[in-house]
Amino acid sequence: MEPRTNRRAPEPSTRVRDAERTKAKLLDAALTEFAAHGYQGARVGAIAERAGVNKQLVSYYFGGKEGLYRALQRGWLEHERDHAESGVPPEELMRWYLRKNLSDVRTVRLVLWQALAEGGPQEETQADVEAEQERMRERQDRGDFAPDLDTAAVQLAMMGMVFAPAVFRTTARRLFGVDIDDPDFETRYGDTLSRILARLAVDTTTEGDHP
Repeated sequence: MEPRTNRRAPEPSTRVRDAERTKAKLLDAALTEFAAHGYQGARVGAIAERAGVNKQLVSYYFGGKEGLYRALQRGWLEHERDHAESGVPPEELMRWYLRKNLSDVRTVRLVLWQALAEGGPQEETQADVEAEQERMRERQDRGDFAPDLDTAAVQLAMMGMVFAPAVFRTTARRLFGVDIDDPDFETRYGDTLSRILARLAVDTTTEGDHP
């Protein structure tokens, strides 16, 4: 008989790390699949295959396709809240969104699918929307936006400006002569967005400020 070998079970910390790695792989694969096919067109089997894990793990960790989709949205919303406090200057906030969208266009494509389908699960609540508007009003009170501007319209316009390069990628390449992943594009486009925002702010200059 062969001698018995004592196989020790993995340490709890190792199991936790493995689980976190597996979930991260699934989330990344899901973002690619949902961005390419939308919520309705994405397939759990394709996500698992892309992640290199068993299909059953989607249900085990996320409760299925909808849970995985919601986890993606929740992760983005939490990441966004960490950077979108009312104390963050609009110019800095817009440059952050632009950088994120240029570095990974999958999120923009996912947002477009959500807008087109209007039927997929939504993690963002009306309370989240109202909280965003409250932060915009606080910025307006601080003088970041002129008092005659509608903060809802300003927020929507800002979203459109940071999404535009990924949505109109071919057009952007023709206009700028470089692709949107070129650092020169981010600099040129981002600098102009900063100047646009500066023009939306309260004009604090007076005649007494000039010699």
